[in-house]
Amino acid sequence: MSSVTASLHRPQRWTWRRPGVAAALVLGTPIWASVVMLVSLHTPVLAQVQSIDFAQERPSAEVRAVAHGVMQSGDHQALPFVLVDKHHARVFVFDRHGHLQGASPALLGLARGDEGVAGIGDRPLSSIQPWERTTPAGRFVATMGRNVADQAILWVDYEQGISLHPVRPHPAKERRLQRLASPEPDDNRISYGCINVPVAFWQKVVVPTFAQQIGVVYVLPDTLPLSAVFEMPLAP
Repeated sequence: MSSVTASLHRPQRWTWRRPGVAAALVLGTPIWASVVMLVSLHTPVLAQVQSIDFAQERPSAEVRAVAHGVMQSGDHQALPFVLVDKHHARVFVFDRHGHLQGASPALLGLARGDEGVAGIGDRPLSSIQPWERTTPAGRFVATMGRNVADQAILWVDYEQGISLHPVRPHPAKERRLQRLASPEPDDNRISYGCINVPVAFWQKVVVPTFAQQIGVVYVLPDTLPLSAVFEMPLAP
């Protein structure tokens, strides 16, 4: 089974902080670990269907299809959720009712691809090859946590060391702040797989949305069709 497919079928494995993990991949201990294990990834909440609200944003057709699929199927289980558009290097954060809380450019994995690399979260950064630096596609239960440097992060895929967190300006040669400000999505491919957002967006949108509850992150694919990544019915 591919890592993309596997991510749809298993709950995230949350364990205590382990020594020797690459610090830049921001592995740490989620604060809602006991709650995450209780959340089924396959049992949608059956509630009144609500429409998605993108406010003034003009997302791609793929983002709209996934967003409408989430709300119509209840796949998010009435939890806040995030859509990550890798093609356009943008992140959309919604509350549990499908109301947009904010949208922002984001930095993503250097390499294009939708599969993760097994065990990459336990490897030193110096051993990770450029083609391994992907942001895996899929549906992930998300929870706030802290990395080995005691910095706040939003866990996306703990096993692969993938999180959403505020951008950090180091190493300076990667010019991450400048890349975030670039209008070209290609400039936003630089990370080891984590999703980097502006500090202000993190503080004003991500933290208030997820500080007291778990949520769901949907990472849209680079190359795979949406139907190969998401099991819910997608809006046309």
